[in-house]
Amino acid sequence: MPDFDGGAGEYVSARDYAQHFQRSVGSPKKLNAVSLLPKQVREFVEDSVRLCRPSNVHICDGSEAENSLLIDRLLENGTIVRLPKYKNCFLARSSPRDVARVESRTFICTAERRDAVNVPRDAVPGQLGNWMSPADADRAVAERFPGCMEGRTMYVIPFSMGPLDSAYSKIGVQLTDSAYVVCSMRVMTRMGARVLERLDGGEGFVRALHSVGRPSAGAAAEHPGWPCDPDRTVILHKLESNEIISYGSGYGGNSLLGKKCFALRIGSSIARREGWLAEHMLILGVTDPRGRKRYIVAAFPSACGKTNMAMMQPTLQGYKVECVGDDIVWMRFDRNGQLRAINPEFGFFGVAPGTSRATNPVAMDTVFENTIFTNVAQTSDGGVYWEGMEDPAPGVNITDWLGNPWTLGSSKPAAHPNSRFCTPAEQCPIIDPNWQSPEGVPIDAILFGGRRPKGVPLVFEAFDWKHGVFVGASMKSEATAAAEHKGKVIMHDPFAMRPFFGYNFGHYLQHWLSMETAVPHAKLPKMYHVNWFRKDDQGKFMWPGYGENCRVLDWILQRIDDEPGTARPTPIGNVPTRETFNVEGLQVDFDELFSVSNDFWIEEAREIAEFLYEQVDQDLPKDIHDQIGNLFSRLNQNNN
Repeated sequence: MPDFDGGAGEYVSARDYAQHFQRSVGSPKKLNAVSLLPKQVREFVEDSVRLCRPSNVHICDGSEAENSLLIDRLLENGTIVRLPKYKNCFLARSSPRDVARVESRTFICTAERRDAVNVPRDAVPGQLGNWMSPADADRAVAERFPGCMEGRTMYVIPFSMGPLDSAYSKIGVQLTDSAYVVCSMRVMTRMGARVLERLDGGEGFVRALHSVGRPSAGAAAEHPGWPCDPDRTVILHKLESNEIISYGSGYGGNSLLGKKCFALRIGSSIARREGWLAEHMLILGVTDPRGRKRYIVAAFPSACGKTNMAMMQPTLQGYKVECVGDDIVWMRFDRNGQLRAINPEFGFFGVAPGTSRATNPVAMDTVFENTIFTNVAQTSDGGVYWEGMEDPAPGVNITDWLGNPWTLGSSKPAAHPNSRFCTPAEQCPIIDPNWQSPEGVPIDAILFGGRRPKGVPLVFEAFDWKHGVFVGASMKSEATAAAEHKGKVIMHDPFAMRPFFGYNFGHYLQHWLSMETAVPHAKLPKMYHVNWFRKDDQGKFMWPGYGENCRVLDWILQRIDDEPGTARPTPIGNVPTRETFNVEGLQVDFDELFSVSNDFWIEEAREIAEFLYEQVDQDLPKDIHDQIGNLFSRLNQNNN
């Protein structure tokens, strides 16, 4: 067993700690504290130590003292620099080859391929996840992990997804050789000592092993301050054993394994087994002028306005929006049939470019304290800069995310398009008072959406639950910088989950459909599709968006209350009536915003049907077959 790296992170349990140790912060001790971990955790750590051969093991307690110690190490290593313009903020620059989710190297590992991914017909390439056999996964680990942590510290991170006192929450233990990951996980999850106390016997937790890796012999040298092995990056999810194994990348969801890997891929698999939903959605609370509050969840692909909506500042008088979460939701029906949701995360990991005082003033009031920025530009006065942000003061110079001098108007971006801020959620000035409620918040509506420049109205309502599931399955959007894709190609992104499915999409659809009868007297939320991004013939956005999106919420609340005369049916769903949708003070083309062109939608329906039949094939639920037929029938009737 290697030395135990004590210092500020020395923790075993409250009882054993008092009995066995006297601590001096920052002074490592050679103690085998691993032996005092809960049994299952200890075995996971010991097995991983034998594989990775770290020089030290540091059991994280999540304390401020520990965080300060790790920040000092990251500053010494050049991984981060201090941003003196703000309080306790830092900037990291990753390797230029380690900047996004690596979807092509992310795999679901099951004995049977069909349990993990759909088997498309006619040998068409699958678009909804990648499968790897357990044997191939074991080979991938054997080729990468032996000795990968030599000379490094292995950090043991006990963390909770969701409030520690919530029955909805799940526990994970991540092992990593990146202090940057530890500091980021402290922001994004409930991490440290109290989690180990909750584990008790150590069973029922998700195991997550991560290494930034080492380039193989002859490969390119490591980037200074950001070791990684991008040529051999791989991210594996073993559903049967609730394991995540990630190698080669130190960036974002590739390394913060509580996020997409646990909360969505492993989480959705657990949710299917246990009868709940793990989704790529924001949660907001909206209070109307009469003081009545509702909670809404919304599924948008990355960089499609999730954080902006979660932190909306309504323009309509008397409305108030509060943020519960901006990215991930776990939902289940309670014993009374009410769908309830928690945000399993503890922080925001938001895309920086495009965030500004004009677009998201709440985010700007949130991020300039206790934040780790990654791959944004740096200003000579000790601050940061990114595209869309207000220009710095005269005389202030900018250094781009690659460390090179940059001038306003340059053809190259100052910040990487997928640059991020990692900041505590509790700092958000409009954080909902119930955001850490252990029983979750009651959900009244589910929204789907994406970037659709043509043909898709601002908002429409699904006819019923089955139709709503079909609307979610039909989602499409322009590709974003969060992943490897280039350009603005329109991609299928069902439920905004295309990169995050933990199991076969056909089975996922059936699971959603089963929610209709999951509990007696289920109070099913109404479902909607929104599109803030429709453009006119001149290529200009037809809707102002941002705070004006509260007008869509205003209409949705009318529909939740079943107010008469608020909607008219179209072949794709119910759209607002002119009399009940508030556009007062706006210069918008109402008729065009809500137009449903039969020609466009016949082609759209064909494309959706082809995608679903081709990709899901024999696993497509009958209810979705029926919904496809119903859509064509309504469109054909509308033509007559």
